[in-house]
Amino acid sequence: MTAADTFPRHSARTQGFTLGAPRNFTVSPDGLRVLFLRSASGTDRSNALWMLTTEDGTEHLVADPARLDEVDAASPEELARRERARERASGITGYTVDSAVSTAAFALSGSLFVADTNTGQVTRLPAQHPVADPRLSPNGDRIAYTTGGALRVIGSDGRDDRPVAEPEHERERWGTAEFIAAEEMNRGRGYWWAPDGSAILAARVDESEVARWSLADPAEPARSSNTMPYPAAGEANADVALELFELTGTRVTRRVPVDWDRAEHPYLVAVHWSEHGAPLLAVQSRDQRSHPVLALDPGTGGTREVHRETDRNWVEIKTGWPAWTPAGELVRISPVEGTYRLLVDGKDLTGPELQVRAVLDIGDTDVLVSASEDDPSQVHVYRVSDRGVQRRTERPGVHGATRGGPVTVLSSADLEELHPRVRVLRADSPVAEIASHAEESSLVPRVELLRLGERELSSALLLPREHAPEHGRLPVLLDPYGGPQAQRVLHRRHGYLTSQWFADQGFAVLITDGRGTGGRGPDWDRAIAGDFAGPPLQDQVDALHACAAERTDLDLNRVAIRGWSFGGYLAALAVLRRPDVFHTAIAGAPVCDWRLYDTHYTERYLGDPNTSPETYTANSLLSDAGGLNGHLMLIHGTVDDNVVFAHSLRMSEALTSAGKSHTLLPLPGVSHMPTSESKTENLLLQQLDFLRRTLAPNGSAAS
Repeated sequence: MTAADTFPRHSARTQGFTLGAPRNFTVSPDGLRVLFLRSASGTDRSNALWMLTTEDGTEHLVADPARLDEVDAASPEELARRERARERASGITGYTVDSAVSTAAFALSGSLFVADTNTGQVTRLPAQHPVADPRLSPNGDRIAYTTGGALRVIGSDGRDDRPVAEPEHERERWGTAEFIAAEEMNRGRGYWWAPDGSAILAARVDESEVARWSLADPAEPARSSNTMPYPAAGEANADVALELFELTGTRVTRRVPVDWDRAEHPYLVAVHWSEHGAPLLAVQSRDQRSHPVLALDPGTGGTREVHRETDRNWVEIKTGWPAWTPAGELVRISPVEGTYRLLVDGKDLTGPELQVRAVLDIGDTDVLVSASEDDPSQVHVYRVSDRGVQRRTERPGVHGATRGGPVTVLSSADLEELHPRVRVLRADSPVAEIASHAEESSLVPRVELLRLGERELSSALLLPREHAPEHGRLPVLLDPYGGPQAQRVLHRRHGYLTSQWFADQGFAVLITDGRGTGGRGPDWDRAIAGDFAGPPLQDQVDALHACAAERTDLDLNRVAIRGWSFGGYLAALAVLRRPDVFHTAIAGAPVCDWRLYDTHYTERYLGDPNTSPETYTANSLLSDAGGLNGHLMLIHGTVDDNVVFAHSLRMSEALTSAGKSHTLLPLPGVSHMPTSESKTENLLLQQLDFLRRTLAPNGSAAS
């Protein structure tokens, strides 16, 4: 077998077998067109814009970077957007449409392009360079975009490019999402068109008071460091305000500041502006326990409260709310008696059976949601109305949906196939399937889904594909993420490929979603309030012991754990605080000191370090350095702008000061996740080598 045939190489070359898969679906209101992104093959990183016509089920290439003679040379602004979105592909990574989906626009290499979906004509517009986050007006005659801190509007014919708002100083930006909004609130945008195109509601972000952190790559000493605003826990946030700009064509005719109590509720979480009611703002207090929904009067800039969500710990942000129905009723997701429920005009429409995860679409007579029932590893699509709840996806798996008028695009993943099946339905009748060009893996996971221990911890066990109990006992590798609202144990094959590869090298791999992870309701989520260390770690230990009680071929004298980001924190925590259980840990990009992580995420769970310093000390890894008795590998990108390299450096310093041997593997030029083929491949091989050296498992050479 050659190196090119190995799973690590194949996975790296295909970006985890995701390249070539269709994504980013948009359905026209009449249901006649479905737009989506897809690259040409399973190894092509450059996405093109495609369209499927539902009348005949045929696919049409709308815009291809290769045909536009464009090589992806993304601007710093675009690279930052991709980092926040964990976007690893290139080419057309996002697009915008008018309300009829007859026109599309996108940025490529900092230039602005507009495409006619009917004729296929693509035109480059003479916009200011570099263009970021373009958005078409509802009728398609103008395109707004951000560049250099300014918000501008240009005609779709390329004429009358004018500024809507420009920064007054270098730390002010218009129309963009601040770091924590994009990273933690799932708000990746900073401006919104009026439904009739007469105005734009835009955020002004002033980062004057935010600390400036320097990200320098030690491997490139001649290169200037990148200075970025980073709002660390307990420190100043960006000041975010809203202003409404009335437009005639591309010219601003009136600007109206938006008024709400920004001192009491400084976080702008979401904005909804539709033809069904006044613009809605979801804002939040800094401690995230108060979450008002405000209706905006565009004429005066005044706001009135239409609902307030409160919680003694924090209000969980759920995608798709607040919003209006066509009848002008408020749609929201709220915790009620232990379940997240869909409420329309205050009426509970889903009851205690579902844990509602997100609002997918709001129709004339129903609401489309994603939710889980009694199995958190499965996510289904439901149609909800006054007449009841109807599940639209039947096969076990993880499902999502995009809807436009009578047509719904269903994406369905399961344990039987590697790639999601994308079906286009008109009402409930199949119209077409959108093809995937993604490559298949020769590795087929051997997954056993389990519910372990008294808390019925959702877990997955993977053994070597040729293993039988009589073959002997296996060293155990725990492979969790374990952080808030993030699940690894899902009913889909794709998430288990790398874990199966490790299993095939001679390990029993156990993945567990403990307290705080999604799908099990508000009480489960809030079990980690003030304590990142206790419940998540205890759940890993309990799941391991419960599984070993049922499986005699698990060797508890050889136990390792690996993870990335929060999973890296959990892995290091395990080997430091429970050396009686864990003997080896691989911690990738770990948060070692929560004082160095951002405000919105960290303060939600641990509070303010200025008033609760003891909570931060109790959850830090640094003070545990002297307790290391096993083996620890720290892996970190040197230019990580999310979990900065300082985390692992400080951890390494603490371990060295305590006289504890450890391994530090820096990844020069890498941010939070490696993207290059060689680094991704060899990172897996180095982890395997470390596990073999420190656990000495019985296994053959990596393949």
